Amino acid sequence: MRGLNTLRALVLAGALTVVSLIPSGPAQAETFFNVNWRGVAVKGYDPVAYFTEGRPVRGLAMYELDWEGARWRFANPGNMEKFRESPEKFAPRYGGYCAYGVAVGGLYDIKPEAWSVVDGRLYLNKNLEIRETWRQDIDGYIRNADANWPGLRRGK
Repeated sequence: MRGLNTLRALVLAGALTVVSLIPSGPAQAETFFNVNWRGVAVKGYDPVAYFTEGRPVRGLAMYELDWEGARWRFANPGNMEKFRESPEKFAPRYGGYCAYGVAVGGLYDIKPEAWSVVDGRLYLNKNLEIRETWRQDIDGYIRNADANWPGLRRGK
């Protein structure tokens, strides 16, 4: 029994050490984005193309840049330069998480084909069905998402 208690104490001490290494407070990034396992935002789609071509377009690894802790891909060097000059204009709202999901209090992945540009801002949704729900009350969902987003960001 004595050996088991010692083992428990060591495991607990190790767990506390690991937890103490997790950054918190001001050291954490001010923003965060929904990225894949490679750190790529918008599932590798070009965020500028939603505005310039009016449709989702896959970005290419050869046109990639880092911004705010995420890797962003573009279909061409012109789109990459537009993003570099004004990333806040082109980056999706709510970190690229499903805008409807943020409105109802959660962080959900997206489907790049489920998108909307509203008042010059890009909003992504989980899937095409959720996008249809989102479109039923965009202004109301944006109000709710704006209210929920700061808390969801802190909780991430």
